Amino acid sequence: MTSVNRKRLFSFAFAVGFLTTAAFAQVSYTAMPLDAGFGKLDTSAPSVPAQQIIDNFTAKESQFRAAMGDYTYERSVKVETLDDDNKVDGQYYQVTDITFDPSGHRYEKVVFAPENSLVRISMSPADFQDIEQRLPFVLTKEDVGQYDLTYVGKQKVDEVDTYVFDVKPKVMEKNKRYFLGRIWVDQKDLQIVVTNGKNVPDDTRKGHEDLSPPFTTYREQIDGKYWFPVYTRGEGILHFSGGNGYMAQEVHIRETLKYAKYKRFGSTVKITFDGQEIGQGTTPGAGQPSPQQQPTKPQ
Repeated sequence: MTSVNRKRLFSFAFAVGFLTTAAFAQVSYTAMPLDAGFGKLDTSAPSVPAQQIIDNFTAKESQFRAAMGDYTYERSVKVETLDDDNKVDGQYYQVTDITFDPSGHRYEKVVFAPENSLVRISMSPADFQDIEQRLPFVLTKEDVGQYDLTYVGKQKVDEVDTYVFDVKPKVMEKNKRYFLGRIWVDQKDLQIVVTNGKNVPDDTRKGHEDLSPPFTTYREQIDGKYWFPVYTRGEGILHFSGGNGYMAQEVHIRETLKYAKYKRFGSTVKITFDGQEIGQGTTPGAGQPSPQQQPTKPQ
């Protein structure tokens, strides 16, 4: 988000997450515990080498990313500003169907978008890129070479036993964005179930400030095989720097993203013999909702 005068500089009193101050040299915030449901962290060494865990789960994440491209779903985005009494005084809200046209090409269709009432801030192109690409963070075998992963321990998240890793980019190339934070990986399915961190680097150039808040994304096992993002949230106090005749200001912001109605896409198949149609069917999963299991998001 950016202020209405297009100048921004953030610091956060963040309600979710516990990343170290050193990890956010450009962002100050007060860290708080994650939601209830996170058990005690066991920092003992894993029974198998940490690198073996990384190799296995990043391979599964690659499979998940490919599979996600075969699903339709609904994504809702809500960005709110709050006044000094913690009441909403501005809102951006949009519901989008991520679907396929009859020829199988993927596209996004806005199905609900009331008038945007945000006054003190506005959505920037970087915000929309984060929503579409980076908040549902996926760490694949193709991308893991860009990061340093540190094994932290084992932890139960609700009823799910997980491995915990800290993640940071090795080198940040110009005009590229990366994830910095912590992930929880299901020990059985070897896929990420919770992500807590932020997108980096922040742009702190005078007149071009463009910083992003920390976020937490939760996943659920949708089809008995893959863990899909279902819920992302973040909240903080944005401190705009002002300048060029504008006064500095603080804006309390709250973000909520929800992902729902996952269905595997399938196209209709016609069967012909000697030019005559003799039957038709659909590919497996076509239009069929997938069962949801083992929620990890807050209720």
